[in-house]
Amino acid sequence: MAKGQKYYTEEFRKTIVELYNSGKSLAELNSEYGISKSTINGWIKKAKPITVDKDTTITSVEYQTMLKKMARLEEENEILKKGHGHIRKEVTSIFEFINEHKEEHDIKLMCEVLKVSRSSFYKYLNKTESKRSIENKMYEEEILKIYKNSKGRYGAPKIHKVLREERGHAISLKRVQRIMKKLNIKSIIIKKFRPQFSKSKIEAKENVLKRDFSTTTINEKWVTDITYIYTLKDRWCYLASVLDLHTKKIIGYAFSKTMDTELAIKAVENAYITQKPKNTVILHSDLGSQYTNSKFDDYLKEHNIVHSFSGKGCPYDNACIESFHATLKKEEVNLATYYDFDAARIAIFEYIESWYNRKRLHSSIGYMTPQQLEDALRKTA
Repeated sequence: MAKGQKYYTEEFRKTIVELYNSGKSLAELNSEYGISKSTINGWIKKAKPITVDKDTTITSVEYQTMLKKMARLEEENEILKKGHGHIRKEVTSIFEFINEHKEEHDIKLMCEVLKVSRSSFYKYLNKTESKRSIENKMYEEEILKIYKNSKGRYGAPKIHKVLREERGHAISLKRVQRIMKKLNIKSIIIKKFRPQFSKSKIEAKENVLKRDFSTTTINEKWVTDITYIYTLKDRWCYLASVLDLHTKKIIGYAFSKTMDTELAIKAVENAYITQKPKNTVILHSDLGSQYTNSKFDDYLKEHNIVHSFSGKGCPYDNACIESFHATLKKEEVNLATYYDFDAARIAIFEYIESWYNRKRLHSSIGYMTPQQLEDALRKTA
């Protein structure tokens, strides 16, 4: 792979366009997935616009923007109506109004509409509240934002890490824990029923990896596995994932209504397309029939990939990828009810591409994200 060059699968490009058409802005897609706006625009040009009537077309994002503007205008009008009696009075009367209505309206918006300085408003609050109280309220807002951005997946240790290292706040872990307890929020942990599948006689194969998960760089050792996702309409669907042991990044995946060798191959193929490994890669899997099939073996040989297998009855041999699937279930799948295959597909795409690879902090790689670590390594390659 050329330095700085990135490759995307057709499924990835199509899904990005779907997200754009569903209301995501170019800025959001650029921020969440690290793709330039010009690249996204090129993909979007190939997509058909939404037809409103015979002579008019409008995109979903334009419609959403219009709704947001209308909502903002309505809120501004409501603030002016409520604050009418305070506008002609002293500025402290306006500050009192803002303080009384801060649970209903955004403070920044009220200050803009009522034409007062936000910093002056906070100075006014400092006179009536203790420094500790103001600080705690600020931390409550920050913690709630971080918690909501993680969709409830972050507990106190990771929120503490973000507050200190990304936002520069000198706050202790115990204080974060106290505030989270007050807010009644905690990291989500939900266990769900696991279906049992029939077992056939398994033939032992060579375990090249031998639980040695150590690496020196990317594209040395990959691990892969298949997990299940339930939908109301299409019942059980299946996700095959490939993880790079060095960065903990999900480098390839595929989603299907059938759990077969084609699904397993597609996930590895997507990993190969995006990573373009220069040297031999070890790929570790369990002894499932999808991975012991001759088609799968032929694909690996063709692409200079050495296949390693878990031992019979040894679940820890492939613990890293199983850990990812368990995290996916706890942080996304078990919290949602998917109507059909496509609803699940979009949700899993967003979880992996926007959250897990690009935003989720991983303690095992120094509280970096997988994408941050990979980008840093490619710059020095």
